[in-house]
Amino acid sequence: MQYHKRRIKRTLAVQLDAVDISRTASASSVIYEALRRAIIEGRIAAGAPLRQDEIARQFNASRIPVREALMRLEELGLVRTQRYKGSVVAGLSADEAAEIFDFRLLIEPEVMRRAVPRMTPSDLSAARGACEAFAASKDPMQWGDLNRALHAALYQPSALPYHLEMLGNAMDRIDRYLRAQLLMSDGMARASAEHAGILAACEAGDAPRAAELVHAHIAGARASFLEHLPGLVAGAAR
Repeated sequence: MQYHKRRIKRTLAVQLDAVDISRTASASSVIYEALRRAIIEGRIAAGAPLRQDEIARQFNASRIPVREALMRLEELGLVRTQRYKGSVVAGLSADEAAEIFDFRLLIEPEVMRRAVPRMTPSDLSAARGACEAFAASKDPMQWGDLNRALHAALYQPSALPYHLEMLGNAMDRIDRYLRAQLLMSDGMARASAEHAGILAACEAGDAPRAAELVHAHIAGARASFLEHLPGLVAGAAR
């Protein structure tokens, strides 16, 4: 009986040693982040198939971490599973875009209101630098990242990590279209002016005013986005 127990323990140890969980998790995260960036930057068009075998070959990985990465992307709404096609990059309908902006209108003003009283001189300096970098950029490829960096600098002091995570997920769904929207609507000057106004309210410590300006900023972006959405979707599909 004792010998039998020893054999069981030895067999279990071998089985556990054979499963390298840390490596699998790391591979899945690397693939997930690479695909996520490619999708939100528009380098993979809406409707494009994401073939597991092809992705696995590119990353020199098995299909398991690829499948895990695709499942995470599907949870964020960036990928959809279609019958007979498998995983494809998700598109964006007018209803979905409106819902995302409506969600932002509910959450971001409150996050801004909570952030302003907590802002330190260092926080304000970081926000000022992000605001100036966005306004100065002439490279449309940078506009999405610079816009997100500015909003992150403004909202980070709120100490609301769950809110910020959900906002990040919402932005992932529309990021690939924002750059084209700013180009089609000549929206950079307006966005820069609105950012400057929000920052000025933060520097004055006026939380209600900053929240009000954030709401107006997002409402204006919502109207412009929905107006130009057919052209944005057509451009992203090419």
